[in-house]
Amino acid sequence: MKKESYMQKNEYWITQNFMTKKSLIKKIINLSNIDREDKIIEIGTGKGHITEELAKKSKRVFSIEIDEKLYKYSKEKLNLYKNCTLINMDFLDYKLPKEGNYKVFSNIPYSITTKIINKLTNVNNKSSDIYLVMEKGAAKRFLGQAKETRKSLIIKPFWDMEILYFFRKDDFNPKPSVESVLVHFSRKNTSDICTEEKKKYEQFINHSFKYGLYGRRRLLTKRQIQTALKFEKLDQISGNNNVKYAQFLCLFKYYNKL
Repeated sequence: MKKESYMQKNEYWITQNFMTKKSLIKKIINLSNIDREDKIIEIGTGKGHITEELAKKSKRVFSIEIDEKLYKYSKEKLNLYKNCTLINMDFLDYKLPKEGNYKVFSNIPYSITTKIINKLTNVNNKSSDIYLVMEKGAAKRFLGQAKETRKSLIIKPFWDMEILYFFRKDDFNPKPSVESVLVHFSRKNTSDICTEEKKKYEQFINHSFKYGLYGRRRLLTKRQIQTALKFEKLDQISGNNNVKYAQFLCLFKYYNKL
C-alpha cells in the first residue's frame, strides 16, 4: 500500500521533461525581470540546471523537489551556492511566503498545471511575477486565446498574461509529445475587481458558462446586458460565443450593483 501511495503521489514527476541546455536556460531567464534583489521560488529542482542559473541571477532561491534522489543529487551539485535552499517535499504541500515579495520561475510537470496555477494565483500574498514553462494548449486556455475560458476569466481580473517564448521539442529531455511555451503571469498593481468581490465574480462566471448569458436561468435580462455594454461602449453580444473578458467584466459589475 505504501509503495502504491508513493507512486500515485509522485506520478506527475515521472513523465516530466527536463531542460538541460545552459544557453537556452540563460536565454529564457533573461526574458524575465528577475534581478539580484529578488527572492525566487522554483517548482521542481530536477538536476539543478535551471536552479543554478537562478542562483546566479537572483538574491535567494528556494527550490522544491519531491523526488528524494533528485533532491540529494542537486543538493550536492549546488552546494557552493549559499543563496540556494533546496527543499524535499511536494510543492502542492509547500507553504508560500505569507509576506514579502517573491517571484516564481519553473519548468513545471504538465500533468498538474492547473493545481499549480490555482495555488499560485489564489494565495493571500501573491507573487509579483510568475514564469512557467507549460504545455502550449494549456497556456492558450489560461490566456483565453481564441476564446475565453472559465480559467482565463477567473484569473484575468488579477493578472496580466503573455507567452514569452515558444520552445522546440528537442529543447527537452526526453522530448515531450506536445508543444511547450514560457508564460508570464504579472500581478496587476490594481485589480479589476476587489478581493471581496472575487467569490461573487467566480459564481457569476460559472453560472454564465453553465446556463448561458441568454439562457432561461440567466442572471441578467437581455435589455440589462445591452444597456450595460452600451454604457461602457462595448460591442453587443449574442449568447456565450466569443464573449471577451472586458464584456464579462462589464456585465459582472452591472450585476454586482443590482
